[in-house]
Amino acid sequence: MEKILISACLVGDKVRYDGKSQYHPLIKELLEKFELVPFCPEVEGGLPTPRTPSEIVKDKVMTKDGKDVTRQFRSGAELALNICKYLDIKVAILKDGSPSCGSTEIHNGKFDNRIIKGRGITTALLEQHGIRVLNENEIEELLK
Repeated sequence: MEKILISACLVGDKVRYDGKSQYHPLIKELLEKFELVPFCPEVEGGLPTPRTPSEIVKDKVMTKDGKDVTRQFRSGAELALNICKYLDIKVAILKDGSPSCGSTEIHNGKFDNRIIKGRGITTALLEQHGIRVLNENEIEELLK
């Protein structure tokens, strides 16, 4: 069965910055066709749950209160890539809008709740290494 890396919040793990999950209703259908490998790059990179919201600001990742967490975000991205290489994972389903996992959109870096087109740190790294990154809105298409 093909393995897919998936944002841990989408399978129900309470790892989001606010301590909540983003459980996706199609997870059970995904499990019928794929072996899911849940992963949260922010937590695995060393950040706590809950945590201060972060956004990409130019070439860094900053918390709302001004702390530079770029190292933790990059570390989590590298760990995600290592898992994909080790388990021969070719596809990832990551939570859009996240500074780690966004594949089509992220917050604008001004902490004003505005969304812009962009990719998160983990998504960018995985794609650089040939891993196809989908978001939760593309799960239904993957299941067809």
